[in-house]
Amino acid sequence: MSDNKTPVKTTMYNSLTFKPTQHIENLVYHLRPHANIFETCMRQKINYASEGSRKCYLLLDGTIALFRTRDGFMMNSESAPYVFGLSNQLTSGDYLFMQTLEPSRIASLSLFTANTIIAEKDLWESLSHLLIYTAGRVYEHCIRITAPSSYAIIRSQLYELMQESDEFRHSITAANYIQSRTFLSRSSIMKILAELKKGSYITTDRGILLQIKQSIPLRY
Repeated sequence: MSDNKTPVKTTMYNSLTFKPTQHIENLVYHLRPHANIFETCMRQKINYASEGSRKCYLLLDGTIALFRTRDGFMMNSESAPYVFGLSNQLTSGDYLFMQTLEPSRIASLSLFTANTIIAEKDLWESLSHLLIYTAGRVYEHCIRITAPSSYAIIRSQLYELMQESDEFRHSITAANYIQSRTFLSRSSIMKILAELKKGSYITTDRGILLQIKQSIPLRY
């Protein structure tokens, strides 16, 4: 098994939404002094509404996933830095919940306070970049789960998995990652993963994706 874990770069990577890290860090810089920082364990659930008010969360370290409350379907995940709670503040607070995918460091403050600071500090440009990025991530999610075939969905999810942090990627099998984010059966996922491994397109160890060794074909 090769020790080289550098993923193959393809147009799949190029199509991913560019993360405006500088603008996100600018928001975090101004909001953090007014927030309470806490450490989490892996798979710790976090709600958007707490103690009777909506919250804004600053992801300082780690990875958080968004889940749909009614069925536990994973919508997306984000690694630090990121700001949660601003893009969905007009929706119901119990429509989604968050869960850490690795031990994380998070800061929380009330949504009211966050909006007040953004207005006072004139952070509208940074906020707009965050919202544009978030909208792009939602669009990517829709594209991934509505691909024309199971193979196309699995292919895109593998590239997405390679973009996750090393700590998270080594804590979950490729099959579990894909199944949590799609409506595909486990048997169809396992079959295609086995074929890709047999064709030397991917390297896995006990189901964990280590490397995409060469560009995965567009068609099965």
